[in-house]
Amino acid sequence: MSVAAVAAAVLAALAGWAVLVYNRLVRLRNQVRTAWADIDVQLQRRHDLVPQLVAAVRAYAGHEAAVLEAVTELRAQALAQRDPAKLGELESALELGIGRLLVLQEAYPDLKASENFAQLQRDLVDVEEHLQYARRFYNGAVRDYNDATQRFPDLIVARGLGFRHAGFFQTREDERAAPAVELAR
Repeated sequence: MSVAAVAAAVLAALAGWAVLVYNRLVRLRNQVRTAWADIDVQLQRRHDLVPQLVAAVRAYAGHEAAVLEAVTELRAQALAQRDPAKLGELESALELGIGRLLVLQEAYPDLKASENFAQLQRDLVDVEEHLQYARRFYNGAVRDYNDATQRFPDLIVARGLGFRHAGFFQTREDERAAPAVELAR
């Protein structure tokens, strides 16, 4: 074999490896995007429930204006945010606010007895369960993608072709649990 043939074989092998790495990175990046879309759907479901919850609480406990306004403002901020890390912080605060609204039922027996309020609580529990699953899936997809973009020698292809670090969707360390929601009986 001539030197030119060996060089051509090495170049072909490197090109084949680069194509395989590129295709794997594209698949992983698309998995991250799909997982984020799942989170976005669940967050939208939650955001759609907030005005209904605020309205139900307002009907029975209208003088709790500070809590109602805070939750409404946090919802608006969360709807406008697209950065996963910042959105995670806003969603943590929104979860706490929703939890405060739900706790108000203890002080207002009429609110606790409301079927509309009870249904909203059930819907929120359902959304939180789906959101927890979507977060785990998204963060797993981000981990796999980031590992692939940082692993040598694949990082050469990743950096050269513009594959960038993806951010995790995390809540604050001390607020990792879903809000406590007690269903009305």
